[in-house]
Amino acid sequence: MKNGKNNNFNKKDGSRFYLIVFIVLFFVLGARALFFGGFRTENLGGDTVKAPIELSFSDVLRRADDIKTMEIGRNDVATGKLKDGTPYHATITYNPELLEKISKNGATVSINNRDSFFDVIARWVPLLVGLLFLFWFLRLMRGGNNGGGITRSLIGQNPTKITTGKTKTTFNDVAGIDSEKQELMEVVDFLKNKEKFKALGARVPRGILLSGEPGTGKTLLARAVAGEANVPFFATSGSDFSGIIVGLGVAKIKEIFELAKRNAPCILFIDEIDAIGQSRSKHSYNDNDREQTLNQLLIEMDGFANDTGIIVIAATNRPDMLDAALLRPGRFDRQINIELPNLEGRRAILDLHAKKFKIGESVNMMDVARGTTGFSGADLENLLNEAALHAVRSDHKVVEQSDVEEARDKILMGPKKNRKMRPEDIKLTAYHEAGHAFVSLHYKDITDPIHKATIIPRGRALGMVQHLPIDDKVSMTLDEVRANLAVSLAGRASEELFFGANKITTGAESDIAQATRLARYSITTAGLSDKIGLVAINQANTFGQRIALENASEKTAELVDNEIRVWLDNAHKDAKSILTKGKATVDKLAKALLDKETLSGEEIKEIVFGKKATTKKATAKPASKKSNAKK
Repeated sequence: MKNGKNNNFNKKDGSRFYLIVFIVLFFVLGARALFFGGFRTENLGGDTVKAPIELSFSDVLRRADDIKTMEIGRNDVATGKLKDGTPYHATITYNPELLEKISKNGATVSINNRDSFFDVIARWVPLLVGLLFLFWFLRLMRGGNNGGGITRSLIGQNPTKITTGKTKTTFNDVAGIDSEKQELMEVVDFLKNKEKFKALGARVPRGILLSGEPGTGKTLLARAVAGEANVPFFATSGSDFSGIIVGLGVAKIKEIFELAKRNAPCILFIDEIDAIGQSRSKHSYNDNDREQTLNQLLIEMDGFANDTGIIVIAATNRPDMLDAALLRPGRFDRQINIELPNLEGRRAILDLHAKKFKIGESVNMMDVARGTTGFSGADLENLLNEAALHAVRSDHKVVEQSDVEEARDKILMGPKKNRKMRPEDIKLTAYHEAGHAFVSLHYKDITDPIHKATIIPRGRALGMVQHLPIDDKVSMTLDEVRANLAVSLAGRASEELFFGANKITTGAESDIAQATRLARYSITTAGLSDKIGLVAINQANTFGQRIALENASEKTAELVDNEIRVWLDNAHKDAKSILTKGKATVDKLAKALLDKETLSGEEIKEIVFGKKATTKKATAKPASKKSNAKK
């Protein structure tokens, strides 16, 4: 680090020297043009010096008898005086007969072929300036003693925006990804006790690729490795190696690896590496500069010895886009996929971030964790920050449970809407949400427990019924699928039951869309339909997306569409049958929603069951339900 600063300072001195030379030469040429560009009249001691006159070649021939002196210089420029003392200058053609004629009349004629000082400067300065520029350019291309060359002069002293220094982040600052931390403990151990690995002939991974959803803590984990090992941490991003100048990325790759080698052992972190590490293709004719940058990265990662102590950690959200040569052993030896935190992980992350806020005793972090399935670490930190902001707006001394609830609803559904609704729309929304809640309680042993129901508009939703999973779950049984389909379509069924088939609205749009997705997935991918069988019709394409009915014939596609329709029709009939049997209770539940706007899970159970009932806790689906929102 220190050597780099000194070299940069020397480069600045060299550039200043050349700049001073250019300025001096400019002023010298300017002075010549200003002070020696012609003759002028001066007043010396009261005597006026006559101004010179211009004589043409014909004037010289005609007034040859009047010339007293003549000095012929370069380029046939003649100067001298006439017999009356008037100075002159003229451009003549060299003619021995003319000069002999002038001499016979008593004039003094001399020839001066020597260059003046300023003539010499005028002749040599352009050549010297050109040579100096060429030397300066070649010196930049060579990059002096440290490399970098012309690229460094063009893009500044720190082109890759490198974040340097030692970090104070440790594994204590990372929560919810314990298995991933364990994978990286070997790297920390190597940086601390290199000899222990050498004794067994073990080679530490040269590169580690961290992949995962945005906000899962990839950068934080890399910083924690450097903090635990107490080594320098150099951080940059893949986009920093891109530029409009061809060859810029290659020079930057060289620069950052030279910096890492001078400060080894260290951690070199490259965020969003897919910006330069995308898979090469024979069709990528217009992206040769990016490919050259990738080639240089491959060379650098494969070029340094095993014992240099440089650990390259890269992060990306799209590992499928990376070039195969970059992922081979010897470059990125280890790939760690950081998944979204599970229930215990979310609880640990919330507890970690809660230390920065004044959290009240009423806040149940486990309930918050249960209601945030699918949240990343960054999402959870943002949740608590939104809760704190709401507490400030509400003049609360500490962050209360209501603040956390409001923050979660705002993130999941959007902010509250102060839209003016017709009374009939409000009433229909209440019965719609009451239908969702009642059918959900009917399947209380299968579906997730109800957390609350509300008819307060948020985002595009006019109301919602929210569930809190008891635990994370990665699969669903056929009974659970059918129950969830019935719950999703219960809102539309409730509208039909209480207002008639001609009074149904478009408010069930999101419910129908979610039910269709669940049914299609169950039939075409999960193999839960007897008619379709154990056939995976939806196959992942090159980009990890799913194309509906890929690898299916027209007959199979038609069969799938009919089967989805049958499943949804049966779910709708089940929901309507359940609501018809408990119509009085659903009506009571809807009126309570109209009165209070929001009902908690316990209040809903009291209305439906007539008392506080303890229900059998069911396992949870992967995400907290917001599908029952009426939109």
